[in-house]
Amino acid sequence: MNLEDLVRLRRARDLMDRDYAKPLDVPALARVALMSPGHFSRSFRAAFGETPYSYLMTRRIERAMALLRRGDLTVTEVCFEVGCTSLGSFSSRFTELVGESPSAYRARRPDEVSALPACVAKVHTRPVRNGEARPPSPPVA
Repeated sequence: MNLEDLVRLRRARDLMDRDYAKPLDVPALARVALMSPGHFSRSFRAAFGETPYSYLMTRRIERAMALLRRGDLTVTEVCFEVGCTSLGSFSSRFTELVGESPSAYRARRPDEVSALPACVAKVHTRPVRNGEARPPSPPVA
């Protein structure tokens, strides 16, 4: 893969980071990267180690975790706020990445990260992308 391709792939990844709540699909992202959809998907996976869909869903779940910790929105509201259109798919993916359902996560509202700076809390609570969710961390004393 050449440098020009990586620059274009990063442009598409940056779009997902910024506009995660908007309807984004592989053809639209491929257009941003100036690639065919098939070539874009293969190149994205080779460059970043996961599919464009997986990357986008991880961004959405990360944002959902922050909104659920805040506690002022329902799980359904959070689902739609982060750009998901199916509560069932959102809940399944959330549970797969986080290790507990969105409702359980919201009810628990992890106090162990409330005293941490936001940048540290984001790293501590980042969803796992390989499908092997970590068990919830015990509260910090």
